[in-house]
Amino acid sequence: MDFLPWSIKFFQEGGLVMYPIMLILAIGIGIAIERYVLLSLSKRNNTKMWDQLMPLVKNGDYQQAMTLSNRSKSDISKVLMYGLSRIKGARRREDIETAMEEGLMEITPRLEKRTHYLSMFANIATLLGLLGTVSGLIQAFTAVAQANPSEKAELLSASISIAMNATAFGLTTAIPLLLAYTILQTKTTELVDSLEMASVKFINMIMERATVGGSH
Repeated sequence: MDFLPWSIKFFQEGGLVMYPIMLILAIGIGIAIERYVLLSLSKRNNTKMWDQLMPLVKNGDYQQAMTLSNRSKSDISKVLMYGLSRIKGARRREDIETAMEEGLMEITPRLEKRTHYLSMFANIATLLGLLGTVSGLIQAFTAVAQANPSEKAELLSASISIAMNATAFGLTTAIPLLLAYTILQTKTTELVDSLEMASVKFINMIMERATVGGSH
């Protein structure tokens, strides 16, 4: 059996509900690819920027670090920028921490953006598949009630088989979307955690330098 003709027949027999499920699958794949690329680029840019900024911070060259952060579009540079801008005016560690938390709160929603749609789309695809199957079964039993007794069993089995296509397609759509949602959620959490860790390291470095400077 050739896959393409079988797929077309399978899709056509599933009824009208197959079209919105197909649309959901297409949109979901688009969102998953866009989010994965964005998160991967963000992680790479953050690592690169961290490696460039840390020597400057260790040497106390905060002005140069600020200039470098201003030029960068990476997430970590935006978070650290909040901290760098408060170094001179801050009297306590908490002042810098609060400023960097503000930067993190600004960035986190952008990293999480649209990912939650994948979970919602998976649920909708499943429900649409069930709706298509129930509708198909109603039509099947209605048709069987008016058929000849000798044909009822064969007609019913064929109709049920066709009606199940919608549920099968709904689940086939939902499973990869849920998998993509889980992967992206994990990736986002790791990214946010790395930004928080970088913030703590950054503050510790500044405080350590201030302590050493104060002791001299």
